[in-house]
Amino acid sequence: MLDRAPIENCLAWQALEQGHAANTQLINRAAMERFADWLDRRATVSDWGDVSLSALQLYLGEQKERRKLEPASLKLEIVVLRNLLKFLKREKLIRQDLAELLELPKLFRYLPATLTMGETDALLAVEWGNEPLGLRNRAVMETFYAAGLRVGELVTLRLENLDLDEGTARVIGKGDKERLVVIGRQACAALRHYLAGGRPKLVRPRTGGEVFISRHGKTLTTARIWQIVKDAMRRAGIEKNVYPHLLRHSFATHLLSRGADLRIIQELLGHANINTTEIYTRVAAKRLRVIHQQCHPRAR
Repeated sequence: MLDRAPIENCLAWQALEQGHAANTQLINRAAMERFADWLDRRATVSDWGDVSLSALQLYLGEQKERRKLEPASLKLEIVVLRNLLKFLKREKLIRQDLAELLELPKLFRYLPATLTMGETDALLAVEWGNEPLGLRNRAVMETFYAAGLRVGELVTLRLENLDLDEGTARVIGKGDKERLVVIGRQACAALRHYLAGGRPKLVRPRTGGEVFISRHGKTLTTARIWQIVKDAMRRAGIEKNVYPHLLRHSFATHLLSRGADLRIIQELLGHANINTTEIYTRVAAKRLRVIHQQCHPRAR
């Protein structure tokens, strides 16, 4: 049986040095233990030092076939193993650096769907009324788009992290990393109306410090947020598929199309890697081509 202590040590190191969130830790643990279990079933491997490139390739091939892994899932499996191998090499538990020998599958990157500016205006113009839930829903929609938040960041946004005078908020993103986001004038106005005339009427004795709460004074769930967005899309007459990043993708694409620097967008979105943000340049280029074909007299 392989010693599992290196797996525990690797996970602890990732949590401390790389700030891996709990969900990331669970995914990494499952992948590492799956590999260790596979090695345990092979009589030729009794120590981490016995792991070879051929064994890794055989394991990944079996995983791909048995679990019907798509390229993105296979890539995740390889990345986890790469990180484990780098840790094992760092701890001198293996001699050869096998991590760099594992090739990542090439992924086809789909361009994210976005809303046009007209659709966004229609979405944010939806009338919700002046009741507490109506004021909340308007503030949700305005804040969601204005700050380009992930849905999880929106539901965990706290009162003490809002600065409406400065038009900013501090949010906790992936890996429990904190970042500063900018909230526009209209979103600040919607938040002020909600915080003054809506939220106080929803508060209950055990209500926490989250900005957005339910009719029972509890923190909104991500599912409820998307019910609100779906309802807004229906009311605005927009027939597009609603999914968690639609407003976030639209936020980034609209900023880029109006001349915002890619590095600034990266910072606002909380992307660790600029490559993740660069997909929006392709979205913007695609939109430019469509506009050119529609409007230029010699485009067709």
